[in-house]
Amino acid sequence: MTEELKNTRHRDSSSKIIFEDPILCAQFLRGYLNIPLLKDVQPEDIEDVTERYVHMFVEERDSDVVKRVRLGGEKTPFYMVSLIEHKSNVDYNVVMQIFRYMAFIWEDYEKEAEKQTPGISRTKGFRYPPILPVVFYDGKENWTAATGLHERVLLSDVLGRYIPDYQCLLMQLKDYSTAELMEKKDELSVLMMVTKLQKAADFSEIGKEVSPAYLEEIFSGSPEYLLDIVARVVEALLTKLNVPDEESAEFAGRIKERHMGRLFENFEGYDVQEVRRQTREEVQKEDREEAVKKTVQIIHSMGHTEEAAISQLMQYYEMTETEAQEKVKMHW
Repeated sequence: MTEELKNTRHRDSSSKIIFEDPILCAQFLRGYLNIPLLKDVQPEDIEDVTERYVHMFVEERDSDVVKRVRLGGEKTPFYMVSLIEHKSNVDYNVVMQIFRYMAFIWEDYEKEAEKQTPGISRTKGFRYPPILPVVFYDGKENWTAATGLHERVLLSDVLGRYIPDYQCLLMQLKDYSTAELMEKKDELSVLMMVTKLQKAADFSEIGKEVSPAYLEEIFSGSPEYLLDIVARVVEALLTKLNVPDEESAEFAGRIKERHMGRLFENFEGYDVQEVRRQTREEVQKEDREEAVKKTVQIIHSMGHTEEAAISQLMQYYEMTETEAQEKVKMHW
């Protein structure tokens, strides 16, 4: 898979990369949704049909992925369409957005069935495929938006049975601890651990929880292309966390080369933007100290009193009286 990240929102694009891959998607459906019907889903059972609905997407929804999944192997007479809706921030209209997908998918399914057998949708036995609406949320705060359609429709409590309703399946990543993710023992679990991280320093901390032996075991049989996906996603997330490009590339390179035992070795994980901000603050602090010194010296040279200098420092530099007294004593 050689597709480049399409937009600047690394988490969204990374999610799209993850769910587009059949191996990772199968791991997600089997291990994270707690639906018995999906416990045996294999990569070969999953077909990506996102392109069929791409006209519904816009830039901010570039992470949407639509899958058609065969249930129970070839003997199953129907397909399940699984819709994975990824969100990094709480979206209060997500249930309506997904409802539009569902309606369009069913309409599209009906048209295809009619092409093959005219009039079939009007027969008693015709059925539409089930759609599993999943919200994958990796935000820091709890998801607070509605997960049911009735919650977004006025008077649904009064007209309940006459108004369509459904529930989204919310997968909130923050609810999973690193230990729980490690129990999954698959490549997706490692990506989930990384996706949870909110700042560069967290990357170093997770290295203390995840042993080299565990990583070696997980990735020992991974195909090369899957290692490349993992490396790309991790590098994108490190970039999002402002880790220097050189260190991000080196970290990703260790994954591609299967050097899992050395993955977190010597990883500093510092936020280059935060370092720059602190440096600027120190410079500003030094400049301010020099200005305070010159102010005190000028007031002194003009023959004014120390009390006048203290008053000026309190007024122009927003100091407390004690702070101003200390500065005057230091520079008088």
